Amino acid sequence: MKPSHLILTVLFAVAGLRAGAQDFSKYDKGLYLNKKDTLAYRILFPENFNPQQKYPVVFFLHGSGERGSDNQKQLVHGGKLFLNKDLRKKFPAIVVFPQCPEKDFWSNVQFNQDKTGKERFNFQKGGKPTKAMHALLGMIKNILDKPYADRNQVYIGGLSMGGMGTFEVLRREPKMFAAAISICGGDNIANVNRYKKVPLWIFHGGKDDVVSPELSKEIADQMKIIGKEVKYTLYADDNHNSWDSAFAEPQLLPWLFSHKKK
Repeated sequence: MKPSHLILTVLFAVAGLRAGAQDFSKYDKGLYLNKKDTLAYRILFPENFNPQQKYPVVFFLHGSGERGSDNQKQLVHGGKLFLNKDLRKKFPAIVVFPQCPEKDFWSNVQFNQDKTGKERFNFQKGGKPTKAMHALLGMIKNILDKPYADRNQVYIGGLSMGGMGTFEVLRREPKMFAAAISICGGDNIANVNRYKKVPLWIFHGGKDDVVSPELSKEIADQMKIIGKEVKYTLYADDNHNSWDSAFAEPQLLPWLFSHKKK
């Protein structure tokens, strides 16, 4: 593990301990198994869930610090948002938090360091999915095969590594999603045409010294150039934890759930 990755892991582990008091017991534990694919996940069903009804489905991808096998850490950032009582009543939905294994990565980005030792991300155009991404795509399709999943209201979002993974899922399955959010993520702008029809809300911190805000801006600018729907929010004083500000946006979930596949 590179030193920068180790530092990130420690920082997120500390954050996880601080958030450990949060009760996530309402999220059921699940395990996707198919041949060589294995992926743990937590799933939150709507209150008064009726399997005869159809519900929107939200998939949320965590960052690198929440990787592991405990099937718990992935809920640290974002898990609390979907437990909000008022939001659960207003937007009854199925919410899924998969957990990426410790030594894997959602997207097939390559890591390089510049002369100063700072991490640089080399996002790929195309290419084979990582093992975690392959399992994730299988898990998503498996859940959407359930009769209570509304295929016209499927959403995906993520932060940091998960924001990068969000863009990759979109380019691999662009017709699957009604809308998406990416927080402090990034992608190769050559991939934008693949998911240009998916409404996006992109967030980033202006002082992010882990994942450059330029990476999100490039995606937003490219979407605007080709005339497609995109919202871009830059929190000028936020560092890497811009997800705190994004989760506090009163229009975040109303915007997300307002979209349906055409």
